[in-house]
Amino acid sequence: MSFALMLSSASVLPAQANTICTLITDALTGTVLLEEGDCGSRVTPASTFKVPLAVMAYDAGILTDAHHPRMAFRTGDPDWGGANWTKDTDPAAWMRYSVLWYSQRITQTMGTEALTRYAQGFGYGNADFSGDPGFDNGLERAWIASSLQVSPREQAAFLRALVMDALPVGPEAMEHARQIVEAHRIGDWMVHGKTGAAYPRRADRSFDYARGWGWYVGWAQNGGRTLVFVRLTQARERSAGSPGILTRDAFLQQWPGLVEP
Repeated sequence: MSFALMLSSASVLPAQANTICTLITDALTGTVLLEEGDCGSRVTPASTFKVPLAVMAYDAGILTDAHHPRMAFRTGDPDWGGANWTKDTDPAAWMRYSVLWYSQRITQTMGTEALTRYAQGFGYGNADFSGDPGFDNGLERAWIASSLQVSPREQAAFLRALVMDALPVGPEAMEHARQIVEAHRIGDWMVHGKTGAAYPRRADRSFDYARGWGWYVGWAQNGGRTLVFVRLTQARERSAGSPGILTRDAFLQQWPGLVEP
């Protein structure tokens, strides 16, 4: 059975969302095993940007391991992510709970020039950290429905370089970043991935909560085999859950059918 047919027969994507792209690549050879949908157009990376940001921060010495530095929540920091966003946070918790203010501490420490240089070196989308036009907020939200844009193919190329130790940084930075990405056991596969969710802005700058993007990107290992994957969706209506979490859950349910005919 072809990968495309398996995708159709296994699809459990929530009815309120469209799959924009599903892409699976063999990390060792670069062979594309499945590419379905529009995988070439760029959109906001949302919280999937935390993976390349972790590599940058470890390479720059801002992060040192999974538990250092531990930073304290401060009044005025974004707190809409729930209780886990108002606690002291280390790199592992930052990645697991997608803590926005921790990302902002890193980007503000690094600065626009360094972020741009790293992203260009990684081939990560348009490497644009200018933020919303006229608002000078690139270090706060360039990656959230703003100036930084990346395609599913570019996500996959970055992830392949990450798992193959082929990014232009020290190997320790890549290893530390891989270690803090959340993992799920699916049959014989260990699936490592990061979600992302963001909402487009309307002309009046309000958010369109009915059209949220959902990402799930990462890699999966089974013995000596490593596959890189990217799933991108866009909602058709507002849902109670995060588009990124819904995308992840649907993809993980599909995973055995995608890779084990």
